[in-house]
This record gives sequence, structure tokens and C-alpha cells, in this order.
Amino acid sequence: MNDIEGIVARQREYFASGKTLSLEARKANLEKIEQLLLKYRLRFEEAFKNDFNKCPFDVLSTEFFMVLEECRYMKKHLRKLAKVRKVRTSAVNFPSKGYIYQEPYGCVLIMAPWNYPLQLALEPVFGAIAAGNTVLIKPASYAKNVSQAIHDMFEEFGEPGLVSVVLGRRNENQALLEQRFDYIFFTGGETVGRLVLEKAAVHLTPCSLELGGKSPCIVDKDADLDLAARRIVWGKFLNAGQTCVAPDYICVHSSIHDAFLEKVFAYIDSFYYQDGHINGDFPYLINEKHFQKVISFIDPDKVVKGGKSEGRLLEPTVMDEVGFDDPIMQEEIFGPIMPIIAFDDLESLLNIISKREKPLAFYYFSRDKKKGKQVLGRMPFGGGCFNDTIMHLTNENLPFGGVGRSGMGSYHGKKSFETFSHSKPVLAKSKAEIKVKYPPYSEKKYSFLRRFGRIK
Repeated sequence: MNDIEGIVARQREYFASGKTLSLEARKANLEKIEQLLLKYRLRFEEAFKNDFNKCPFDVLSTEFFMVLEECRYMKKHLRKLAKVRKVRTSAVNFPSKGYIYQEPYGCVLIMAPWNYPLQLALEPVFGAIAAGNTVLIKPASYAKNVSQAIHDMFEEFGEPGLVSVVLGRRNENQALLEQRFDYIFFTGGETVGRLVLEKAAVHLTPCSLELGGKSPCIVDKDADLDLAARRIVWGKFLNAGQTCVAPDYICVHSSIHDAFLEKVFAYIDSFYYQDGHINGDFPYLINEKHFQKVISFIDPDKVVKGGKSEGRLLEPTVMDEVGFDDPIMQEEIFGPIMPIIAFDDLESLLNIISKREKPLAFYYFSRDKKKGKQVLGRMPFGGGCFNDTIMHLTNENLPFGGVGRSGMGSYHGKKSFETFSHSKPVLAKSKAEIKVKYPPYSEKKYSFLRRFGRIK
């Protein structure tokens, strides 16, 4: 096992030295990591091929590009993000000035999952470094080749006091959670998320938990069916369904059910098959254990497309006539299976969904923009799209995070910097003041206070 206690102590010492505080040092470190990312690009592409069977385009579009853009965002906006903000003060403090300082927490732990092992490990890192923290990264053990590449890249970075990577499995995770950190950022499942929160409570350590859940997708009767089918098929089967914000189940109005399914089948064939055979770069499920869990959700009697598998490859699968009580509707699928639920009344459907746990994402397809705003405004969820899936994560101006059992806290762009910063308020008071606050408290002062507060 790594000397985890020693690594954390080294990072605390590095932070205490003040080396992370200057904006010039933060920017220089971000620039150095950006150059290393570019240097390691082909290494990452090879690692993803070995871990997931991902093609280079998939790696670039869903992992590498997003990581690079987050790094560049922090570099570009660092000075503005870190600037001391002046705020208005209240009449009771006249004359005075108010300021908010962005202060780093200190030593940050980032625990990443296996489904997007580069993106979800490094995107929060840039916010943490930009905010002036030191970072300890625990990448996913299941994606061993990608995790090893991350480790080797930061070894070459050569500032272990600023950024360290700890490899390993359960023992290392447990040892890390026994340490005292100043902030913990965890992405993964609900079970481990509860453990992280429990361990963090010992030291009252603030946390962000990016979890998951069953994200619904509704295709209403007035939707553009071709658009809906194309974007839903892409979002559902991206990374073989191993995406925390994938549309988990599809609710389709009965009047357009058959036409929608026809288009779904056509897009599955167009996207993922050639001459009747599945493309060679369709991603695999991460390991045999996860594969067995995913295929256990399949009801052969309800499969209307796909369902075949070979090794860790499960072809895109569609199940029809699914009900909310079916086994596949009891937990997040995290695989390439699309359950179809027909509905007749939108209001009744929304009432059913709203009684379930709050999902990480929510998607609604309709030509009616006004109705779209109403539906998305009333339903509780972490983030979502109108007439699309997944793409809300690609907008750096939109915070990404869960709510309820799908998580707490958010990040991306400006929000990442704020997540890893303590907004420290300071009131600067002049010599002049209203002396009514000082004892003794006479009836005259009491009357003045009531008039000041407009209290009868």
C-alpha cells in the first residue's frame, strides 16, 4: 500500500509553504499540465482502447477534449475568478465596505469513477488547482490502463506536493478516507458515496458527491420524432450506456410509439452496424462483474432489438412494453439497454416520476417550447435538456451536479472554482459609527431600533 499518510502530510506541508497562492504559480502549473496532456494524448487513446475498446474519436470527444477545455477555461479566467469582489453593505454598517475573498480550502481529495476515468478524474483537478489547493487524485482501479497513464503523467509533472496520484483498490480507498482532508470531491455510486459522507463527517469535511440515478427521457406526442430518436439513441448508447447522465428509460406517448421505435431501430443500425455486424469500436462493458449485472436486467420476452452478447460486448438492446414495476426499473442500468414505457397522459406520467428518487438528469422532447419550460421547471433533477440528451454537460456556463440521492454540490467552469474555494467575507469599517448598539439599552434606543426595523 502507498504511504498515504505521508503523501497527505507532504501535501499539507506544500500548501502551508504558500506555493499555491500566487496566481502566476497556479497558471504556470495549469499550463504545464496542459502540455503534458497533449504529450500523453496517444497514450490515453491506447489506454482507452485496452480498457473499453474505445475508438480515438470517442476518446477525444467524450474525454480528452472536455478535460483540455476545462484546463484552458481556468487559465483564461483565473484572474477574474480569484479577484476580490466588492459588495454592498447594509445601512446598519454605514459607513463601511464589504469584500469577498476567494480562499483555497487546502488539501483536496478527488476520487474518480471508472466510466469516464480521465474526464471525471481531471476536470475537478483544474478547478482545485486554480483555486489554490493541493490535490490528491484516486483514479478508478477498474480502468487500470487509463489510471496508470494518469499516474505516470503526474509523475512527470514532478510536483508531488501539489498533485499526487494514488493507485489501488478498496484498501487504498479506505486508507484515504481515514485521513483528514480539507475538501473531498467524489464521483461514483450511492453506496460508496454514503461511506465517503460518513468518513467526512468525522472531521466535518465539506464534500461534493456526484452520484447517479435513473434519468428519465420523455418523448411527447408533438415531438420531432426523427430528432428525438437520433439524439436519444446517441445519448443512450454512448460509452455502451456507461454514462451517469444517459437517458436511463424512455417514456413515449402511445400515439407515436410505433413510429418512434421504427426510427430508433433505424438509427441503431445506422450508427452501430455495418453489413449486419456490430462495429468493431462499439465500447465494451468495463469488466465481467459489471457485464453480468447489466445482462441480468434483460427480459428476453420484452427484447425487440439486440440482446446478443460476446465477451464483454453487449449490443445495443431495446426492451418494449416495460412497466415501472419491472426489475430493470429498480436501479440504474449503466449499460446499453433502452427500456421503452408507453404513456397516454403527460400529467399522470410526471406525477409517477416525481414520486421516484430525484434523478441526475431529465430530458424532454416536444415542439412546444412553452410546455417544455413548464415541464423542466416543475420536475426535480440535477440538470437536463429540452430536445437533446447529455449535452448540458458540455456547456461550461452550466453547473453540473446532482440533487437528493443523485448527489450534492456542482462543478464545471466558474462553478468548479467556487466549489474548491471558501468565499471569505470581510467588512471594512470606518471610525464613524451609529452608537446605538452599545449598552446600556434605554427605552429610547429600543424605540429607535423598532422604527429602524419598521416594527410596530
